[in-house]
Order: sequence, then structure tokens, then C-alpha cells
Amino acid sequence: MPNPPRMRAAALTATALLVSALLAGCSDDDSGDEDLTAQKLSWKDCPAPSQAQGGGGSPSPLPGGGAWQCATMKAPRDWDEPKGDTIDIELIRVKAEGDANRRIGSLIFNFGGPGGSGVTSLPSFADGYEKLRTRYDLVSFDPRGVGRSEPVRCENDQHLDAYFQQDATPDDAAERTELLDSGKEFNAACEKNSGGMLPHVITTDAARDLDLMRQVLGDDKLHYFGVSYGTELGGVYAHLFPTHVGRAVFDAVVDPTQNPEQNALAQAEGFQLALDNFAEDCTSKTEACPIGDTPQDVKDRIAKLLKDLDSKPIKGVFPRELTQTAATSGIMQALYSKNFWEYLTQGLVQAYDGDGSSLMLLADSSTGRRENGEYSNIIPANVAINCADDKPRYTVEDVERRLPEFRAASNLFGDPLAWSMLSCIDWAVAGAADHPEVSAPGSAPILVVGNTGDPATPYEGAGRMVQALGKGVGVELTYKGQGHGAYNSKNKCVQDAVNGYLLDGKAPAAGTICS
Repeated sequence: MPNPPRMRAAALTATALLVSALLAGCSDDDSGDEDLTAQKLSWKDCPAPSQAQGGGGSPSPLPGGGAWQCATMKAPRDWDEPKGDTIDIELIRVKAEGDANRRIGSLIFNFGGPGGSGVTSLPSFADGYEKLRTRYDLVSFDPRGVGRSEPVRCENDQHLDAYFQQDATPDDAAERTELLDSGKEFNAACEKNSGGMLPHVITTDAARDLDLMRQVLGDDKLHYFGVSYGTELGGVYAHLFPTHVGRAVFDAVVDPTQNPEQNALAQAEGFQLALDNFAEDCTSKTEACPIGDTPQDVKDRIAKLLKDLDSKPIKGVFPRELTQTAATSGIMQALYSKNFWEYLTQGLVQAYDGDGSSLMLLADSSTGRRENGEYSNIIPANVAINCADDKPRYTVEDVERRLPEFRAASNLFGDPLAWSMLSCIDWAVAGAADHPEVSAPGSAPILVVGNTGDPATPYEGAGRMVQALGKGVGVELTYKGQGHGAYNSKNKCVQDAVNGYLLDGKAPAAGTICS
């Protein structure tokens, strides 16, 4: 449905249902087909990203001279039948630049989503992780169902344009019917075009791919940096393979105790907090805030804009108009990082003058749309992984019953996030569990970094992840800041703590606070 995609601020569950079967068929020290663990990767120059990966040019070498290489790993399509058909998992790496004698191994990144291409994300973000390259090869991958790894495909670009323009907050029976019908059509297209992969994109299977990757890369332990949904994937991995965990960091932490409804409500609260902080920041500066005189004035004017767009869209990016749905999506996208706040201010100023192009471009970045009208597969993959993981299936009656609570959490974001719970209606594959299982007794310490101003993975999730991992595993670090994630804020305290653990094995004291 054209709701803000659930870019997993918490409830995307890994499967408790399959865990027992997988563990029964394979011990902690035996991962699948022996032939696959012995495969040799053929590293080559990376091609230009495919449309499903987001398009664009081949990744440029790092300023320090690091060249990017790509390879394809074979993995079982169905981990219940590890000697059956295989799929391709696309990998990317840049090799360590330091003394070869000090090289630790590979550091594997997952930047979240679910549905984001690690093959395109790592080169985009790598300059921020350059210090870690002194002792690690930096590695990422397209998880199954994503990018070049057997991508989930649903509707074509033209249909996606219409899909993301539709009203995500129905006000009457006709609009509710339209919302439901569009969601069913989208989900039916996913089944038609990707039916063979839909049962096999579950987070537990991606975690087993990670362990195969560890072995193929030649590492005794998995050294891992997970961001957002990547923390859930890392937690599921630690549950399945606790003795294989090396040095691991979870940043922008998913709350593993929440179901999809609780996750959506927490996001409504989180994005409202981020909007409050944005409005306070704008109006507290010495120069006049161009979008309001007080924090409440800023929020009131945004609310009026969205209400007006519900019935009268404005000019967007030709030939599309900026609808209420697109504007809300653009605002939420800008709240992911304090670095985007200036673009949000600019976009709002333009929208008040009848030009919605900047807000629409922000919305396009959240849905994977390029200027040429082509979409990556981030949203199809996001929906497919969410629906494979999440057992609950919600109805219109469920949403309407909870709307007052969502609206109390946020008058701007409550409605769209409540209606987003309908995303898995009539999905072809049953969901696995209410929430992921991440308990990991016997695991090495995992550094868990929570940001007090994170809109998408609210801060409370970090503490709950620490508790769920179990005694002696999670080490919590708090960053008092803004935006989705902490390490990418470039806060020295956070980066020193993370680098100290990954490079030297020295975890900070539990409860350390950075500001």
C-alpha cells in the first residue's frame, strides 16, 4: 500500500517457527552443504548497479586508493533443503589497507531496510568507515530478495508511480476500499512475479547466508556492523550461531520485543519527537525561522499543509503532483538525519508557495525512484521480507480501533503509520512469528548503540535488545543526539568507542553515555 514503508524500526520478526527446524537439521558448527562452504569467490571489478539495486555508475575508488571488487556467492534457495537449488548472493568488498599482519578479517555490513542494497550502500557510506579498513576488509552484500540477489519484483514503474500517490490515510469507505484494493493488487503482483522467492526471503534465511558468507570469506568468526534492520539480522544470527560471533556492533537498534503494531506506534512517537526537535532547532536560531515563529507554529503550518494536500495536491516533479501521501513520506525521510533538516526547511518553504518538487524528491529517495522514473526493488523487498517475518495480519477494524492511540502519539504521522499495518493483507506467504528471537547465550559481547533522538528505531529498543540478547552479551552505549543511527553522526565519543571495540577488542563500560 502507499503507506510509509516500514523500514524496520522494530517489529520485523525473524522466525521462531523455522529456528527449531533449522537447528534440528544443522548444528551450530555445521552450516549447510559442504560444497557451498568450500566455494571460491571470483572477485572482479564491480559493474554498474542494476535497476533493482538503484542504478547509477560503478563505484569509484576510495580517496585512499581502495578499489571495489564484486563477487557472487551461491547459497541454498531453501535452507531446509541445503543441497537443493541455489541462488546468487551478490557481494562487494574493499580490501584492508593496513599492515597485513594486523588484518583481523572481513567486517560485514548490513545497512538496513529491509530491502536496501549493501552493494550500493557500502561505497556510498565507506568514507565514514575508513578507519575500520586499517584492520578489516570492508564487505557488504545484497540480502536474498534484494538488488542482484534474486530480487523480488512486483509492479512496473508506471504502476508504482500511481501506488505511491494514492491516499494512505482514508477518510471514508470509498477511500478505504481503494487503499485495500491497491494493496491487494500490489501483493498479487509480487506473488505473480516473484512467487518462487517469497517463502525464502525470511530473516532467518538471510542469517544463515551470513554464516555461509563467513566461511566462504575464510573467517573463523563473524565480525559484523549492523545498522537499523541490520541489528535485527545480527541478533537473529547471534541466536542461531552464538559461538560464531566475533566483534559485532548494532547501531540504530531494532526493538526485538515488539510486534508490527507496537513497532508502528513506536515509530509514530519517534518521528513526532524528531519533528519536535526539528521545529525547536529552527526557531531557536538567531536568524528568523522561515517556516514558523514558534515550534508549535512550525508544526501547525505543516499540519495545515498536509490537510490541504489531501484534497488539493500541488505541483510536484512533472508530471506528478505532490499529494498528502508523498509530502508525508518526504517529511519523514528528511527526519532520518539532522543533516537533512535544511532540505526539509527548504522544501516546506517551496511547498507553501505551491512548489512541491523538493518534498517529492525526498519522497522519491525513500521509495527508490530515480529521476528517470525507474524504481529500485527496495519497496518490493521491504514488503516481502516484512510479510515473511511478521506473523500478525491486521484488518481495517484493527486499524480503526487503534487510530486514537496512534493519533495521540502523533497527529501528523499516526494515521499513515497505523494504516501501514495493512501491508501484508492477502500476502501469499504466512508470516513466521510475532517478533524475532535474538537470545544468544554464549555469544561474544555485542556493542549495542542507541540514539536518544532516533525517529525510526526509538532509543528504548537498544535497552530491550541488550536484555533480549541475554546476560553478558549486550553492552549498551547511549548517544544523546539526533537522527537515525549514532556512528554516522561523527560524534567522537561514539566513534572512539565503536572503533576501540572493532579494532582493539576493547568494549566500553556498559552504560557509557556520549553527547
